[in-house]
Amino acid sequence: MTEYRFIGRPTQRKDALDIVTGRTKFINDVTIPNMLYGKILHSPLPHALIKSIDTSDAESLPGVKTVLTHWNAPPWMAGFPLHVRLLDNKVRYVGDRVALVAAETEDIAAEALRLIKVDYEPLPAVYDVEEAVQPDAPQLYEQFDGNFLPWARVFGPRILEEMVIGDVEQGFKEADLVVAGACSCENIPNPLPPEPPGVIASWEEPDNLTVWSASQGPHMFKATLQRRMGAAAMQSLGSPVGASYGSKYMSWQFVLPAAALAKAAGRPVKLCYSKAEQLAAFTVRLASRIHGQVGLKKDGTVTALAADWLVNSGAFSEITQGMVAVGLGEVQLMLRCANWSFKPRMVCTNRTASGQVRGFGGQELKCALTPIITAGLENIGLDPVEFFKKNYIKPGDGYYWRNGNWLVCRSADYTAAIEKGAATFGWAAKWQGWLKPTSVNGAKRRGVGVGVHGDADVGEDISEAFVRLEPNGTAVIYSSLAEHGTGQRSSICKMAAEVLQIPLTNVSVTPVDSRVNPFEIGPLGSRGTYAIGSAVIAAAEDAKKQLLELLAPQLGVGPEELETRDGVVYVKGDPAKQIPWFKGMGYDRTIMGRGRFDGDHTLPNFMMVFAEVEVDAETGKVDLIKVVGATDVGQIIDPPSLLNQLNGCLGSAGLDIAIFEETVLDTRLGRVMNANLIDYKWRTFAELPGMTHEVLETPFPSHRFHAIGVGEISSAPGPSAVLMAVSNAIGVHLAEYPLTPDKILKALQEKSHRQNAGQNDR
Repeated sequence: MTEYRFIGRPTQRKDALDIVTGRTKFINDVTIPNMLYGKILHSPLPHALIKSIDTSDAESLPGVKTVLTHWNAPPWMAGFPLHVRLLDNKVRYVGDRVALVAAETEDIAAEALRLIKVDYEPLPAVYDVEEAVQPDAPQLYEQFDGNFLPWARVFGPRILEEMVIGDVEQGFKEADLVVAGACSCENIPNPLPPEPPGVIASWEEPDNLTVWSASQGPHMFKATLQRRMGAAAMQSLGSPVGASYGSKYMSWQFVLPAAALAKAAGRPVKLCYSKAEQLAAFTVRLASRIHGQVGLKKDGTVTALAADWLVNSGAFSEITQGMVAVGLGEVQLMLRCANWSFKPRMVCTNRTASGQVRGFGGQELKCALTPIITAGLENIGLDPVEFFKKNYIKPGDGYYWRNGNWLVCRSADYTAAIEKGAATFGWAAKWQGWLKPTSVNGAKRRGVGVGVHGDADVGEDISEAFVRLEPNGTAVIYSSLAEHGTGQRSSICKMAAEVLQIPLTNVSVTPVDSRVNPFEIGPLGSRGTYAIGSAVIAAAEDAKKQLLELLAPQLGVGPEELETRDGVVYVKGDPAKQIPWFKGMGYDRTIMGRGRFDGDHTLPNFMMVFAEVEVDAETGKVDLIKVVGATDVGQIIDPPSLLNQLNGCLGSAGLDIAIFEETVLDTRLGRVMNANLIDYKWRTFAELPGMTHEVLETPFPSHRFHAIGVGEISSAPGPSAVLMAVSNAIGVHLAEYPLTPDKILKALQEKSHRQNAGQNDR
């Protein structure tokens, strides 16, 4: 492989010292002059009409500057399609917005909320997705008959609404086995970023808005919210993000309230969620329920797949249609099949709304679909590793992607990565067959399982970047790439430094500012390495080209005969013939290179996760013993950053979805019962299992460094791998998350009853 100066080598993150010394300012550390503090009054009821609101006591409280209700709030709307009002006379979940307050301090704002008197007319509520579509079910929106969300053209006029390909009935006739089943992934785990959502909004003029946000995609605030608020001009400034896991990408739920309060008060307003608000009232993962049939041949060929996919979006759609379209695309990457009838239905219910979460639709889909497929493998006796190795998309295979376009895969063949992961895990020795434990030691039973996931959004959408060269041998990258915890801003510095061959310390990135930087959709879908990296590389190459063209006449050769290193341009065949940048450029010149990436969905990435669990048959407790992840990244850009991304398969709605992560909803009251980090079960560092990652580097046809991103997909295969492992450990086919002790014990008890009944029959 190519030897690089910076690429592939561990280097210190650009922001490392600021983070560890506390100099980094997150959104809750930021203050601006004359700033007020905003608070939201949340509904205590899951479904109700607001008959009246008395805000007089709150408005008369000293320090309160403005109170907004549905009577005087701006008529702004959000959601896909537009259906969610900033404030409405109807609430649709516990935590819905009822009123907004801005005051001189947070304590005064909180006290004002307590003084607001609201008279509600309770309405019947519905939480189960199948109950919500019944003719007599409570209706959340008049315009959505049967609580069905309509399709919105999130990804263009041909958005992938369903998968109907080939002849499913003929495919089932060709199968050696047809198996039907149902599975659900409905524990609506919280993405759980450490930093709650927050924003500061300020109107410089009546139609000129500035927003400071802890957003994963601050430039998209400008693109999507500017039209909704009627702002003629909008400046979006991004602070470092205390993690997002997708949930803080462009969520309008905290931006619109802050902007409305700032407009009404005539002063800047800061609005930050508390941890309880984040857990109880902010968006969670989609809930997924699948009823399906799969046709299989004995050699593992998938002849047909038919499924109804019920998607519980909760109280509204932030971008549900987009997530479902991506999920429909991703399932084709997992299963090569000629005959499909895969039909989703998106439904509103009276629980916390769903929003963008790491995995973006595909994880929810595969968590529920994989157990149905593996039930078929169980009947035929196929090894799941061999099955997925056979059926995962290969170069030259085609698929429909989220925008409805037919694409042909040109990524690497991941067979070698699967085989390397299986060898490291010891799959051949540990796999004993379906519903058979690897080992039994008293009440302790071990089992193994695998899961797969891939995503063609690694090259999605638009990225732009500028690279400015200074005479002193330094370079500045102009990019609105938000730092959301992955170190991606440092990685693009490495790419620019490698192109320009200047020390990494000589490359910096501008602060996130939409008025200064070119367009950037943001780091999502694992697109940072390929899409954002491509724009930065192109900008650096353009700047370098201009530099060599400028200095070529001074060295008496053509620009193609020149190279640069450490702020010096020299003749390739005669390095002694050289000129420093500062002499060639002069003190009064800078060079600006421009780069743009226009989107490419033909390079899907891939991850296989191997999991080993130990189940205590007496208590039902599940322990995760060992995890091995296998992938191919083309070229590692920064080893520590990659390792941290891959280790992210745990928690944050990753592997632990299968074991204990769950938002517990009391359907009698509609309330989240574990909106704190004591009752919401999550894994601490002391409880992490052994983890190994096998990362191959097969050059991809991506950009100059042949790399591809894998960050988002590390969490997605884990839950189904754990579900399979626990099923094998206890000898029972399980089809529901999470695998809490009560479910394990119930499954073992039912298995015992069946065995006893069989013996009695004999």
